[in-house]
Amino acid sequence: MAVFARPPRIVEALASLFYPATCAVCSANIDGAEYLCADCRQRAPRIVAPFCAKCSEPFPGAITQTFSCANCEHRTLHFDCAVAAYRSRGLVRNVLHQFKYGKQRHLRHPVARWLAESLHDERLRGRRFDLIVPVPLHPARERERGFNQATLIAELLATSAAIPSRPVLERIRYTTTQTAYDRAERMENLAGAFRLRKNRDVRGLRVLLIDDVLTTGSTLSECARVLRRAGAVSVHGATAARA
Repeated sequence: MAVFARPPRIVEALASLFYPATCAVCSANIDGAEYLCADCRQRAPRIVAPFCAKCSEPFPGAITQTFSCANCEHRTLHFDCAVAAYRSRGLVRNVLHQFKYGKQRHLRHPVARWLAESLHDERLRGRRFDLIVPVPLHPARERERGFNQATLIAELLATSAAIPSRPVLERIRYTTTQTAYDRAERMENLAGAFRLRKNRDVRGLRVLLIDDVLTTGSTLSECARVLRRAGAVSVHGATAARA
């Protein structure tokens, strides 16, 4: 996988003269292209085995075989699997919230790097994808926020992985925030919320579906259902973090 593009060195040098780069979390001096210092990068909580093969939910036991967690059992999930390399805890959660709700758009860079690490997972490593698709926001929410966080990180991943990113889905029903709902309520809240955009074609494509955080997988599953119904041959999910 290609490394995220760095700005020309002369531009970096000039910028550092007037705007010394500091870590977005602890304000330590850093290379301007890093956004987070080495200590803060090491503090980001990784997901380690054992974890659910379907949704990446970590399990605090000593399971060595492939398993599905209680979140996925007795439930139809329309994606092949959903992968995250980090937990949405502590530093990661703070950065995600500053990016998503604090309008700190520059934080898309470290978030996209966390997302890119999911492609090294054995469930995704070596797979060929024809298209990257970000999970859409409802237009009203996107206007309120000023951007769709999934689109921003998907575009960076598309550049580094040399896979096209297209907003082929649209959110047609405004839904209240998912955070207050349990698994069943989340699924009901999202039913019929997405559709394929007009004149978009995913027939025969292998799709990588992108979002910032995976919680129960209901949002990814509903998007994957629409994509599969429209003819996508496979839909794998990748997120920057797992709640």
